[in-house]
Amino acid sequence: MQLSVIILNYNVHYFLQLCLQSVEAAIQGLDAEIIVVDNNSQDSSCVMVKEQFPNVKLIENKENSGFSKGNNIGVKQAKGEYLCILNPDTVVAENTFKTLLAFAEKQNNLGIVGCKLIDGNGNYLPESKRNVPVTKIAINKALGNSKHYYANHLKENEIGKVDVFVGAFMLLKRSVYNEVKGFDEDYFMYGEDIDLSYKIKTAGYQSFYFGETSVIHYKGESTLKDKTYAKRFYGAMQIFYKKHFKSNLVFDALVFFGIQSARLFESKASDKRQTFQDYTLISGTSNKRLAIKLEKALVQASNVSEVKNNTQIIFDANYISFQEIIHQMETSEKNKNLSFKILPKSTNFILGSNSSKSRGEVVHF
Repeated sequence: MQLSVIILNYNVHYFLQLCLQSVEAAIQGLDAEIIVVDNNSQDSSCVMVKEQFPNVKLIENKENSGFSKGNNIGVKQAKGEYLCILNPDTVVAENTFKTLLAFAEKQNNLGIVGCKLIDGNGNYLPESKRNVPVTKIAINKALGNSKHYYANHLKENEIGKVDVFVGAFMLLKRSVYNEVKGFDEDYFMYGEDIDLSYKIKTAGYQSFYFGETSVIHYKGESTLKDKTYAKRFYGAMQIFYKKHFKSNLVFDALVFFGIQSARLFESKASDKRQTFQDYTLISGTSNKRLAIKLEKALVQASNVSEVKNNTQIIFDANYISFQEIIHQMETSEKNKNLSFKILPKSTNFILGSNSSKSRGEVVHF
């Protein structure tokens, strides 16, 4: 088998449903499998997978065992030569895996292949490619200076060598993953992707960023919103440094300071929903039920370039490929105040996100 796609899920039923639709379309023509590991979700995620995706291998954990252990459980069941570690709040294009596998097959001593991640508004996410957070870089990052934290030697659409990738999307050989013993289960959440990337680097493998392929990642990069996040974030960095570097009193002091003063980093962003003057459906047909739910006239268009400013755009995945949806989101005019949602195939809901700092919104109709 060529590819195993591992998706760790926790209480994101509707985003997982959209993700699985996109992944099933992307593995057409490949010898591939999809494995969903559910970390004891309390929503209807598992029922949905069983009913709508019978070919997906579902592993139902009896507890939330965290990101590292959950993915390791999935990899143990995988049969593919290559693995793709994928978040459930992502959308891949129909050509994503074929393109990246073709690139991977040409490389020698390959570590990880990452790709360009965009948020729900089509904006590039800089965490798509990062440097190893040595002490100075990590301290500057924690203090708000991310200049050297991200791998800025490459432009967002370029291809080149990069050391660290985000766990939302990682493509690598199963043999390499097993050689470095996968994700370190000392990390419950945050830091495990940096750790895996660094272990692969120190094992002598070379990783690549492939900026010619884009994937939507709705949640985006987390911010220091509360004390719980701060403890996990700084705690993960502390584990990383104790494991890979010498003890650093300055960094240890920063960890303590970061946890104690997490309230200073609380997000000031409003949770109020953005309002739009117009709603446009990009589809091959009208949708009266959705128009009634939105309580707006639902104008139709064939592409984003036809849409007015201050518009909520809804892509109908029943008629438009995921590749085209991603392309239109990326190439939209950023000064037009547009927002995007997707209507998954054969569903009665739309979803999307106006912010890279939140999971997004689901609207039923």
